[in-house]
Amino acid sequence: MTSTESLNAFSMDFFSLKGKTAIVTGGNRGLGQAFAVAMAKAGANLFIAGISSENVRTRELIEAQGVEVEFLSVDIAAEGVPQQIINACCQHFGSLDILVNNAGICKLNKVERFGRDDWDPMINVNLTAAFELSHEAAKIMIPRRSGKIINVCSVFSSLGGRWSPAYSATKHALAGLTKAYCDELGQYNIQVNGIAPGYYETDITAITRSTPKEYKRVLEHIPANRWGDPQDLMGAMIFLASRASDYVNGHILAVDGGYLVR
Repeated sequence: MTSTESLNAFSMDFFSLKGKTAIVTGGNRGLGQAFAVAMAKAGANLFIAGISSENVRTRELIEAQGVEVEFLSVDIAAEGVPQQIINACCQHFGSLDILVNNAGICKLNKVERFGRDDWDPMINVNLTAAFELSHEAAKIMIPRRSGKIINVCSVFSSLGGRWSPAYSATKHALAGLTKAYCDELGQYNIQVNGIAPGYYETDITAITRSTPKEYKRVLEHIPANRWGDPQDLMGAMIFLASRASDYVNGHILAVDGGYLVR
């Protein structure tokens, strides 16, 4: 194909997810809900797995796009559950095209008090579950030579982060897992990327936002001069999940209002 033919071949259909099936862990609320709704708007069917039960509003938002959604209430960190999620999705929809490892928790404590009781649950949910889900998804995607794995990293994949060494450690590790899986799966036309949100107005940042001093500290660090809204992430998710990003691999896309430049 010549360069002119290649340019002519491109269309906005490259961003379409019509007929695709996506798993989103923790997709019932917050950023996960925004990711799920974004892909529904692009035409994908959704399989949402996580600790919380079905969210009626999430179902309404997704089904309003003319696509199907299925929910599975599970502890993704429990033994055997990642394989259960992949199997249940494939059984219901017949396929798996996109995996979004979004579920995560963040416990805050001063370093001298941050022990294994805080550390272990975050490692299990934020990192180990994402690894096991990616491992199971790869088994489906490799024979088909097609797929997208998107890990929800963080600006703390690049930074330290006071009061939660485990959160920073898991997000650094998730960025490393993204690159490692890209290195091996790229040959099978499977793209593995990360999306790194900055500070968003969701439940996970409620404590920070409720403290005027901390809220101001964060705001002054963001060139955009505002906290993020979940809507700000929707376009980036569609891009990483769609054909438009087929030559983007092993990349961590920061959507942070410029937080990382300061």
